[in-house]
Amino acid sequence: MCERMALYRQTFLYTIEQQLLIQQRQLILWVPVGIALGAAFFFALPWEIPRWMGLGGFSLLLCTGGIILLAGWHWLLARCFGGGCMTIALGAILALRALYAQPPMPELPRRAVVLCGTVQKIMLAHTLINGKSLPRSVELSSVKFEDYLTPNIPPLSRILMVRLRKGDETPLSLGDKIRVRALLMSPPFPAFPGGRDRQFEAWFKGYAGGGKALSTVQVLGQQSQSWTRLSAGLACLRSDIGDQIRTTLHGAVGNIAAILLAGQNENLSARVREDFSDSGLAHLLAVAGLHLGLVIAIVMEVSRVCLASWEYAALRFPCKTFSAFLALGVGGFYVLLTGAHLPAQRGWLMAGIVFLALAVGRRGASMRGLACAACVLLAFSPQVVTSVAFQMSMAAVMALIAGYESVSALIKTLMSTWILQCSPFIRWLIHHGIGVFMASLFAGLATMPVVMAHFGVIEPYFILANLIAVPIMAVWIMPAGLIALCLMPFHGAGSALWIMGEGIRLVLELAHGVANWTGARLPVPHMPGWGLLASLLGICWLCLWRGAWRWRVGFIVLALGCLSPWCRQQPDILFDPTGQMIGIRGKGVLYVLGHSYAERRVEQAWAQALALPVERIPVQALKGNKVFNASQTLLQCGRQKLSSTCVLRRDGKTILIFLQNKQFDNDNQETLETLCQGVEVVISVETLGRVCAKVPLRIDRSSAWWNGAQAIFLKGTPSVEKARRERLWVLHPGRHATPLFPLAQAE
Repeated sequence: MCERMALYRQTFLYTIEQQLLIQQRQLILWVPVGIALGAAFFFALPWEIPRWMGLGGFSLLLCTGGIILLAGWHWLLARCFGGGCMTIALGAILALRALYAQPPMPELPRRAVVLCGTVQKIMLAHTLINGKSLPRSVELSSVKFEDYLTPNIPPLSRILMVRLRKGDETPLSLGDKIRVRALLMSPPFPAFPGGRDRQFEAWFKGYAGGGKALSTVQVLGQQSQSWTRLSAGLACLRSDIGDQIRTTLHGAVGNIAAILLAGQNENLSARVREDFSDSGLAHLLAVAGLHLGLVIAIVMEVSRVCLASWEYAALRFPCKTFSAFLALGVGGFYVLLTGAHLPAQRGWLMAGIVFLALAVGRRGASMRGLACAACVLLAFSPQVVTSVAFQMSMAAVMALIAGYESVSALIKTLMSTWILQCSPFIRWLIHHGIGVFMASLFAGLATMPVVMAHFGVIEPYFILANLIAVPIMAVWIMPAGLIALCLMPFHGAGSALWIMGEGIRLVLELAHGVANWTGARLPVPHMPGWGLLASLLGICWLCLWRGAWRWRVGFIVLALGCLSPWCRQQPDILFDPTGQMIGIRGKGVLYVLGHSYAERRVEQAWAQALALPVERIPVQALKGNKVFNASQTLLQCGRQKLSSTCVLRRDGKTILIFLQNKQFDNDNQETLETLCQGVEVVISVETLGRVCAKVPLRIDRSSAWWNGAQAIFLKGTPSVEKARRERLWVLHPGRHATPLFPLAQAE
């Protein structure tokens, strides 16, 4: 028996080593994957480990991996295991460094306060889907509170976003120091366990929270810039370009043009964003590799033709190299001009590696360039591993590179037999049509799991929409936009902007038409974290692995991740982080009880998580012994003359729901004790105290104070999943953060 086990072990190790030998130089491409796994593991921990302990533990893992790597250098398995330990440890160390490098989250005043700050960014007014218009917003830095309690407190080290009053038309410019009275609020908690963590995003973006103005803005003067001259100049240039665009192009067309040429993406209406998202064209609204690639390609082709047409330069200078570096420089300026978003940074880094290889006479390996760009981004900002922009960008580019490598030879073989018989224009049209189709297919399929996880939808018509929209963007919109940018200093960009606007208008009509097709938006329940991880690992395996295991392992892991939303048990009841709203999952609908200041955001998050439409039960329906039926669910409200009290029966269990604290009067004690008999779960939007003290599972407003949002599962023994984690970026119970007052030495 032992000999047989040893034989099986040797055979298994031999098979793995043979598969690793097939990879050859492909193994180096897994370095950024290991770094990303280490960073993701650190950010996913439910509690905060001490800084010295984390640094010591991860450093020990790094050293152990290095020792294994050196000691077993002549054994491939040892090299892979040691290198994997080193990359994972390096990712965790980078994440630990980035976490503690951020300033603490301040405790914002809970009352209205007068504040002074410097305008760092201005967001124009825009309209929501329901027709409601939101006024201008400003981002303020170096904020000080004019409060007698905090007279000598230094300015905030984080940024505040303040929404101005409706009708406030006070002229503002970047760098203005303003005073305004506002009501502030810290970043909110997740709406449900596993939901979007806005506190995590605010921690790494440098935000302290936001609020709304209660008075008209007062401009105190121009403040000396706290950022560099380059940043200030780019911000002013971006604002001027946006103003010139909106002077010529109005409405959604002007806003999209401002996104493409100046990176001002905050003024586009939610209706247009939804149309682009449902039609699979949302990537056109984010300045990414597509736009940067078009800019670099146009500049390089134009400059190369101009240099080749100049006889003196064509005979003496390397025109191709000069054109490449000129295009790279213009691309870098375009990245800075549009806000230096993450996908654009990745694209520019990859372009720089390719052009550097071109200058030294080497072949630019695209997949290696992507790996280098990913390593650079993760080294400086490891928190991007959790962002949708990083995940979609890397998955799309990996799929494009690997997909073209896999099918290019097959396409050439199939087309070589009949394409030579066509005219040159038809050959060009077929070649580019197939290229756009394959690019849409590969990028769309690779980003589909990320879209499912973060947006809760599947967009089945993305290939058809991109077949039309991407060529329009490449040959019409972006060339006209670049010409407009060049003519803006001479005030002659009107004609070019009009041409660009006509192309944008065509894409807008396409997005709106495709979004209104039947089945354009298929809702998907919330994907758990392990499902997204499995999907991304499956994509990496399909794109980076070589050999027989590529399709077997990759498709199994990817399919497991994509099916994870339907494999997990859905919560029966949701309790929001404010402790004032209750969601009950029914058959094809989510019933919502209660109200809170964040009800719109919470309802949208719940609807996306459960892939169900929301039906709010009005207050009038909670009186008079009303009954609501919903798939093995009986919700009865207003029993025994207790208004705002509901009894839910599901799966043989009884749940008691209190929506007002008036039910806890002494006159109702006997009635309450009667209702509490035989109840497995009691939920209240107020503190229960000693009410229903014998019920096994009690959830009230105080539990939301301590644990945040909660999900209740009724199948089997009732259980609760809590959203709160003990991490550095998570606010203390009750939205408390680091006080503005100087802490005592004991604190």
